[in-house]
Order: sequence, then C-alpha cells, then structure tokens
Amino acid sequence: MDSSRQPHRRAMLTGGLAVAAAAVLPGCAKGTGEGPGRAEGAGKAAAADLKATPAAPSPSPPPRPATPKEALARLLEGNKRWAGGHLRHPGREPDRRQFAAQAQEPYAVVLSCLDCRVPPELLFDTGLGDLYVLRTGAQATGPVVTGSVQYGPMTTGTPLIVVLGHQRCGAAKAAYDALRDGATLPGNLQAIADAVQPAYKKTLKYRGPDPADVMVRAQAELTAAELRSGKDLSPLVKKGALAVVSAYYSLDTGRAEILSGAP
Repeated sequence: MDSSRQPHRRAMLTGGLAVAAAAVLPGCAKGTGEGPGRAEGAGKAAAADLKATPAAPSPSPPPRPATPKEALARLLEGNKRWAGGHLRHPGREPDRRQFAAQAQEPYAVVLSCLDCRVPPELLFDTGLGDLYVLRTGAQATGPVVTGSVQYGPMTTGTPLIVVLGHQRCGAAKAAYDALRDGATLPGNLQAIADAVQPAYKKTLKYRGPDPADVMVRAQAELTAAELRSGKDLSPLVKKGALAVVSAYYSLDTGRAEILSGAP
C-alpha cells in the first residue's frame, strides 16, 4: 500500500465525521425536531397512555350450563351461528389455556363420526374446555368408547351426551354395502360393519333412494338409546341430571337436527 496516501484519506474521513456531527448536534441541543428531546417527550406520552388505559381482563368462560336443557340450547345456538356464518369462536383466546390447565368441566359429550367434515368443536362453534369429543366410524361403539362417553357424566357432572350421525357418511355406506352383499371389509373396518348391524337390520324394509343414510339415523338413535338405558347412566337420566340425545348433521345446510332424547 502507498503510505503517502494515508494522511489524505484520514483527513477526508475526519472531515466527513465532523460535518455529520455538526448536522446532528444542533438538533440535540435544541431538544426539538428529531433529536432526543422529541424522543423523550414521545416516551413520556406513551407511558402516560399506558397508565391511563387499564389492561384488558383475561377472557373467562361463561358459566357452564347447569341442566341438560341449557346445555343442548347452547350447542344448538352455536350450530345456528355455524350454519348462518355468524361465528363467535368463543373460548379460543390464548389466555383460555390458563382456565383449562388445572381442571375441566365440559358441558357436553359429543360422539360423532371420524369424517373430516364433521368436527364438533367447529359445527357447534365451541372452544377449549367446552366439549368432550369422541369420533369413530359411523359412531361405532365398544367397551372403550362407551367408557369414554361415560367419563364426563360420571366424573365431572357433564349434563349432556349427543350421538351425532351425518349426511353422506362414508363409513356407514361401506358398512351398509358390505352387510347387504355379505362381503367382508378389509382389516378392522369389519368391526365397524359388525357394530352397526342392528341399525342395518332396521333399514331392511326401506326402499328409498338412500338406505345407508337411513341407517345413519338409526345408528345414532340406537346408540343413544343404549347409552341412555344402560345401568351406569340411566340413574342420572332418571333424576334429570343427564340427557342422551341423538342428532343428525346435514353437510349441505350445516344444521344439526335432533332425532330423539331432547330434554
């Protein structure tokens, strides 16, 4: 490197820094314009605004419905919002986790199909901590499923169970076709067909265009009746602490229709 050029370059840099400092310092000295004085004033104003505006309260869930009738009414109100496109998305605030972290008190149990188009939390417009949800193909039941449905009413006093069938149920259609044709479904899918045989038998005399859909309704009603009359839940039903309802969800309209067991 040519050392003779270094002083000249150093001088240019020094001069440039001096000019930049001269441009900035007057503003600092005046305390106006874009200097620290203005920043300090803005900071004080922001602090004052924070003191004047109270912190928003953490969202708390509404009281849990105390009766089966109240619980069903809340579910149907949420479904009406869903079908009409007027969702409130209750109970989905980030702080809601704090309310559900230590304990749970859902006001309904929903046994629905595994179908991706029938998520109970969405179609009833509910939030975290509102529902116990079980989803099986064609609402097929067995000891583990039945025990899981019983958990809420028998441990946390949940006042409502809804067995929800739905329009164009693929699992029900596959089971219906297999039972009609005497075929065996692959893998454990056959267990679904076995579970819905009582509902299938109720449709044998039906000659309409969609017998599988009739079977879906029958399956929901039979499952609800079985839960309602079982030795574990029937005492709660008899004293009015629990209702076991069957329902049918329309994919076309988004509405849930009560079939049986309404309190």
